[in-house]
Amino acid sequence: MSHDQDTDELKTIRERIAANPRPAAIWAAVLGVLLLLEIGRIGAGIVKLGGVVRLILGGLAAIPHWVHGNIQPSAGLIAAEIGFVITALLVLSVATILLRATIVTGPLAERFGFHYDRFDSPYVTEERLDRGLLLAVLTAVTFVVTMTPAAVAIDLVVGAFTSFFEWVASLGAVTSPETIPNQGYRSPDGSGWEGTFMGLSPAWAWALRVAVVYVYAFVTFAWLWKGYTIFREHYREADWTPRDDSINRFRNHYWGIFGLIVVFMFVVMALWAPALGPVGPQENIYSPYGHEFQYLNSESGELETVSHGTANIDSRSQGSDPVSPMSYDNYDRWSPFGTTANGKNLFTYLVFGARTSLVIGITAIGLATGIALGLSLLTAYYKGLVDLVTVIVSDTVIAVPVFLAVLLLSVVFQESNHPIASYYNGGLLLALIFAGLYWPGLWRSIRGPSLQVAEQEWVDAAKSYGQTPMMTMRKHMAPYIFSYVMIYASLLLGGVIIVTAALSFLGLGINPPTPEWGRIISDGRSYVSTESWHIATIPGILIVLVVTGFNALGDGIRDAMDPESESGEGDVTTTGGGA
Repeated sequence: MSHDQDTDELKTIRERIAANPRPAAIWAAVLGVLLLLEIGRIGAGIVKLGGVVRLILGGLAAIPHWVHGNIQPSAGLIAAEIGFVITALLVLSVATILLRATIVTGPLAERFGFHYDRFDSPYVTEERLDRGLLLAVLTAVTFVVTMTPAAVAIDLVVGAFTSFFEWVASLGAVTSPETIPNQGYRSPDGSGWEGTFMGLSPAWAWALRVAVVYVYAFVTFAWLWKGYTIFREHYREADWTPRDDSINRFRNHYWGIFGLIVVFMFVVMALWAPALGPVGPQENIYSPYGHEFQYLNSESGELETVSHGTANIDSRSQGSDPVSPMSYDNYDRWSPFGTTANGKNLFTYLVFGARTSLVIGITAIGLATGIALGLSLLTAYYKGLVDLVTVIVSDTVIAVPVFLAVLLLSVVFQESNHPIASYYNGGLLLALIFAGLYWPGLWRSIRGPSLQVAEQEWVDAAKSYGQTPMMTMRKHMAPYIFSYVMIYASLLLGGVIIVTAALSFLGLGINPPTPEWGRIISDGRSYVSTESWHIATIPGILIVLVVTGFNALGDGIRDAMDPESESGEGDVTTTGGGA
């Protein structure tokens, strides 16, 4: 680095940027331009994220009411009220622990003038006082929101923010189908196409939009990586960290690079599904009879209007005379992967099926990783009974075959019409089941490194300086274990995708009309040996490619972070850590 190391180590990241603002300012300005190009899509994403947050909060708020409703018929009103209060406090306590571990990590009580040394009791520590204060704040906020007229004002504020971001979503994006439309009709005079981008044919207009999407995604990803290199060169405290060597090793790991490319293309396919589909999801999947379009009738030479549902009936691929890949149907709709047995555009179905698989995979592995990481820190720090109980529970779960367990639980919940089975047409249920079944394997995989880290001298030093267990685990243990979690989580993502597809193939996974790759393979398996081979073959190839890509990426990350992993001689102290 260009400045004095000893002086720089005393500065915060904000002070280091203030001392040399030019690189950060240029990077932030370019990133702002890139985000403005997709401002409409970002606004729509924020609206959806707000809906997910509201759904989660509503689910948590419903737990005490559910307990109240189940206790009252058998034990009476007083017992139900007591159960309601206890359950609410338990939910708030769990929320307090999660907030302390992730967001509200600094000293909280001191900011309000409370000092634990004022209490003449060995049971009052700084961490317990912070948790108690945070719990009190959450309880007060919950009471105000649910029991006072302030809830009306909060709803008005939330509604105003929602309306604002909906307006932002209406501004459009450079990759949207409205910016580069590909749905149009032939001109009656034969001069070209009407309604498409610059009069191009639907095929070329769609190909241009796909190219714009992937170029934009690649440039954005490259610029985010540029931001990390700027941080490393200008603002990082250390001149070198073990992460630098890991990155250099990954650059030379061609199998891992292949996996990164495949995963990148899959993630872009899922995130930009509305832009990549030749036909919109509402027109093609969810409400085909509610949307109409114009086409040129080749026999009469006149423009006619027809619904997508009616056009789909005449565009079905059911053996003979199908709408094959890279062709138009009878209504001049471009079908790069052909049509399904129901006449729907197969490419649109597959890109939204990729979004379904990604949402389920990220949710399931994210929850399983959180559980495994938390338990690995607890068992490595406390050992003894905590570790023994976790071993017994994990062994019990691992003993159950994953596919049979998922099959059984999904059928039970769906046949009983449980509310969880209704969210995302069974997608949320599958994600929760995967999380409950995969965390033991993840925990087993990182248990050894966690125990190694817990025995290191820096952990003993943190304990001797009086740091709380939560602070010690978060700052001095988790960074070294997280690299191992990344390895095994990336390997499991492919497994989640293929098991989800297998369940949908059997008719027990994601329910229609939500698109899923396994169900379209099931619909097209009877046409594999006919001219409609593409219905099942193309999704099958994609599943194999994506799962292979995730496995290759996991192998690359493992070899980059732990070059001696194959020989079993890796040292956790040389593979963890970070900037």
